[in-house]
Amino acid sequence: MPTALKLRYYGDPVLRQCASPVDSVGPSERFFIQEMIRAMYEFEGAGLAAPQVGVERQIFVADAGDGPFVVINPEIVEASTEQAVMEEGCLSLPKIRINIKRPSVIRVRYLDGNGRRVERVLSGLLARIFQHESDHLFARLLIDYATDAEREKFQPQLARLEALSRDMWKTPA
Repeated sequence: MPTALKLRYYGDPVLRQCASPVDSVGPSERFFIQEMIRAMYEFEGAGLAAPQVGVERQIFVADAGDGPFVVINPEIVEASTEQAVMEEGCLSLPKIRINIKRPSVIRVRYLDGNGRRVERVLSGLLARIFQHESDHLFARLLIDYATDAEREKFQPQLARLEALSRDMWKTPA
């Protein structure tokens, strides 16, 4: 059964609003998290943040190949000075890929899907996904890392996505 969650695209104002922290993890949050996991797989993403489905809460789900995990109220406590460049894409900016330099290793703190505090060190793809999805919760998008030349190159696609967003969510007269 397909998810009822709808993906939001570049140009949707919800993607440029900071998400609110989650106070507690109860049945409604756990249901929403399960829907997000289903949506992440349905949309064929490695991660999905709540604002990407129109919910302004600090929640994201991800799967770096070892099964889904849930992050609530993420904090990057420490980041390595060593950085790595990797090409990233985003469900909310389809067909746009940008090389982004990020810390290679991060120490993070968050709540899991049961509301338990977790602190761990992440590296590689998992660190990359954590940083990318955390960005969504604080109103940062992949395109914010683009050079002026990349922004110019992607301008036609960005304009189409903005138009799509306006059309998707406009109220019928």
